Amino acid sequence: MVDMWAFRDAVSRWAAGGPDGPAAELAGQLGLRTAVLLEGPSDLAAVETLAARRGRDLAAEGVCVVAMGGAMSVGRYAGLLGPPGLGLRLTGLCDVRERGFYDRGLERARASRQGVFVCAADLEDELIRALGTARVEEIVRAEGDLRAWQTLRRQPAHEGRPRDQQLRRFLGTKKGRKIRYGQLLVEALDTGQVPAPLDDLLASV
Repeated sequence: MVDMWAFRDAVSRWAAGGPDGPAAELAGQLGLRTAVLLEGPSDLAAVETLAARRGRDLAAEGVCVVAMGGAMSVGRYAGLLGPPGLGLRLTGLCDVRERGFYDRGLERARASRQGVFVCAADLEDELIRALGTARVEEIVRAEGDLRAWQTLRRQPAHEGRPRDQQLRRFLGTKKGRKIRYGQLLVEALDTGQVPAPLDDLLASV
């Protein structure tokens, strides 16, 4: 049985200069129609977690969620997966400061820029604001990360900064933490708390 991870791996190799055949073959076997272009794996974790919470199987729906390893890769991935390549419909989620990369990349790939949903700062900022800092700190405590969180808050570079900014920094200070918390924070959202960019992205695919 073909799985989505095999397709993602084939696309990564293609983007790095490998052959296009494996990705094209897998796309056909999976019946793909849409590719969601995301900057990194923490965004992927959040999108897939919300989809699962809503009872959706994106792969079965022909939707592939791709973490590109940074917004500067969007032109390459849009060309491979969009109209010049596999012909998939493209959509995505990005940080506000990376919107220009998405706009230029999709324009070069002759794809619509209307399907890109923009976070006010980044997805972590959206999730922290949606939940509130007190609730995020409860999750940090429950995950056994309280000591590390308190250590960061006492550092001169972060002491006295707004709590939401401290939390954003904390999520990015250890490899894998943003991915883990991308899932945990989405799992903690109530129905009406889902940030608009994330909510709108899922509604569009």
